[in-house]
Amino acid sequence: MKMIVAYVKPFKIEAVRAAMIGAGAEGLTIAEVRGCGRQGGGTRIYHDGAQGVVLVPKVKVEAVVPATALKGAMAALADAAATGAIGDGKVFVLDVLSAMRIRTGETGLAAL
Repeated sequence: MKMIVAYVKPFKIEAVRAAMIGAGAEGLTIAEVRGCGRQGGGTRIYHDGAQGVVLVPKVKVEAVVPATALKGAMAALADAAATGAIGDGKVFVLDVLSAMRIRTGETGLAAL
């Protein structure tokens, strides 16, 4: 099993959600987050001249998929999230050693 962790532009989340479900991700965790990458965010100047860092809003998407579905899920996610502009996001893939559905005690792929 593999965990996909993606950071995408907020207005792309519905397309990403639909693409991931269509590619075999049976469940997603989605959270609004803020951060910066190579651009370093932005700077805001306040009334008194003070400066502050403005972090860029993103949406974090997490999904655990069978290893056999990883390639398709990654392709679907990238296609749905891409705008061709700076800041489209990042995708990370992690190994999942185990999973368990708490209610039934099912483990492994059955827990997904």
